[in-house]
Amino acid sequence: METRLELDVLIYPDEVRVATPQDLLEWELETASQVSIPTVRLFVALYPYNPAAMSPNYETAAEELPFVPGQIIKVFGDKDADGFYHGESGGLSGFVPSNMVAEVPVEDEYLKHLLMQQGFLPVDHTGASLTPDLGDTTSVPDDVVVQRMVALFDYDPWENSPNMDSDAELGFRSGDIIYVLGPMDQDGFYFGDLHGRRGLVPSNFLQPLPWN
Repeated sequence: METRLELDVLIYPDEVRVATPQDLLEWELETASQVSIPTVRLFVALYPYNPAAMSPNYETAAEELPFVPGQIIKVFGDKDADGFYHGESGGLSGFVPSNMVAEVPVEDEYLKHLLMQQGFLPVDHTGASLTPDLGDTTSVPDDVVVQRMVALFDYDPWENSPNMDSDAELGFRSGDIIYVLGPMDQDGFYFGDLHGRRGLVPSNFLQPLPWN
């Protein structure tokens, strides 16, 4: 009966020797350090997306991810040359059109985990309620119509505002959920609430976000 013995060997220019367990461990660690781990980012869907009906790429529509407004999507790495991310949500994975989503700026890994479990954006990443406190009626009429909107871009009133008096405006970041109180004014600004702070917000930086 023939017995075969398999050994790992290391080949050098001037010698060949049997690899020790320490050699194998060092090789595994070196290999792992060279593997590129894609950056994981969180995005919120701004619009409903049905790839079968809406995809610009008919042949690859089956590889794209469907979603609804407010849905949280975990994205891996950067978008490709066609403007698509690769992401996953709700147990599905696929390509995500970058113009249909906005990034939620969350750095803490535990909070990212909570958001992914939650699946949607009814609360902000600090854990505070996103429902505005309408008890303060000093500048809001009793019959105000409240709309929920998501910020498409970062906005710094002191850098981006077209108005001389930028102190009356709110600053925000892409992915923030803002509650708009009432209609748009003649200058294209809403009066909004962001985590209890209130002020004017530019309408062209926002996108409506359905309540359900």
